[in-house]
Amino acid sequence: MNATASTPSAPSAPSANAPSFVDRPSSLSSDTPPSADPNRLRILVVEDDADAMATSLEALRALGHWATGVRSAESAITRYMRGAFDLLMLDVGLPGLSGKDLAAKLMAIERIPVIFASGEPEPAQPPAGSVWLRKPYALEDLDRALARACSGPVRDAA
Repeated sequence: MNATASTPSAPSAPSANAPSFVDRPSSLSSDTPPSADPNRLRILVVEDDADAMATSLEALRALGHWATGVRSAESAITRYMRGAFDLLMLDVGLPGLSGKDLAAKLMAIERIPVIFASGEPEPAQPPAGSVWLRKPYALEDLDRALARACSGPVRDAA
């Protein structure tokens, strides 16, 4: 057995796009099926940055939600099934189809709350029915964004 193959590599430095939050242990895995708990959301994360994706998924799971992710808008379109998710968390600056364009396409299928996660400041006119979450964000910021996204006015927005 090669000694270098069994030596764990040092963790890479998180990218500038990765949200920052204090780690909380989570017993939930991505394979844990959604429960009947109405407070536990089923979330599709679309993020092209691997570090930001991993951190976002872990943060959502730490908050008690079920989350899965894809790295492109095109993958999200093929993976999306009506009624399968309670909320979308989208990077705005995706390669190819943008997060805003993806939200418009999926909202044409089904009204669903959307959180846009971006390093850019919130625009004066954010897309209707969405919440803007500025990267990097803390776990508490994500929790507040989830609560806002699932409130009546966002869910009912056109």
